[in-house]
Amino acid sequence: MTARHFLTLDDLTGDELAALLRRAAELRAAHHAGTLHEPLRGRVLGMIFEKASTRTRVSFEAGMAQLGGSAIFLSPRDSQLGRGEPIEDTARVLSSMVDAVMIRTFGHDNVERFAAASSVPVINGLTDDHHPCQLLADLQTWQAHVGDPAGRTVAWMGDGNNMCRSWMQAAEKLGFELRIGCPAAYAPADLDRFSASRHCDDPAEAVANADLVATDVWASMGMEDETNDRMQAFLPYQVDAGLMAGAADEALFMHCLPAHRGEEVTAEVIDGPRSVVWEEAENRLHAQKALLEWLLAGDHRG
Repeated sequence: MTARHFLTLDDLTGDELAALLRRAAELRAAHHAGTLHEPLRGRVLGMIFEKASTRTRVSFEAGMAQLGGSAIFLSPRDSQLGRGEPIEDTARVLSSMVDAVMIRTFGHDNVERFAAASSVPVINGLTDDHHPCQLLADLQTWQAHVGDPAGRTVAWMGDGNNMCRSWMQAAEKLGFELRIGCPAAYAPADLDRFSASRHCDDPAEAVANADLVATDVWASMGMEDETNDRMQAFLPYQVDAGLMAGAADEALFMHCLPAHRGEEVTAEVIDGPRSVVWEEAENRLHAQKALLEWLLAGDHRG
């Protein structure tokens, strides 16, 4: 059978995404109840990290252990990829030894090339273009508070980055509006392909009556030399108490972390009562367990 991969949210149908989110909520409840659930006993996840990580590594490694399986961590210095072995060669060999591979890297084409040569499911743990695993956790968290997101509004504040692009895909699949508050020079280049998303130069317009306000760091890994320019460009889009006041009364705040208090968000907001960032972070574990269970134990491969 052909392996199913999870490289972007577009690898799921709307029904599959909805089912994964329901399962993630069930697994969270079971975890909190102390229920033992080990459908992946004997299964192994290979994890390739070219970018540093806290939440991605711990959530996948802990998730596999809790599902009865195990995980192997590989940094660039731990594999031949770091010494120039072709991606396709590594994919063929590694996929003959493990049951799935998670990759956290820079260029999105790297995970696409790996998946094309892999005989087992490949999961995008983050690339410069997409962060679909984070969106599973974000959507799970949002649904726990508001139910069906259809017809609601999300304000994305800051860079039109990998997180923003994954939010754009989520809006298309689940039927909510995404407003992207950022300077025009930093808006996603392919925005016109997404009917549920629009760009707002004015930060107040972006957050007006929004049900959820989300942001991310202004300079992602690999952009350190742009930090000063980005600080100046994005400062009007900082999520502070004044900006949150323009959102809906019950609006929530999200951040994928790590956060830089005083830059993209103030401490008053991220540590305040409308913030759900800690629940959001924990849900990386539960959402990814649902994904792993679905990819490795589900009856969906063709």
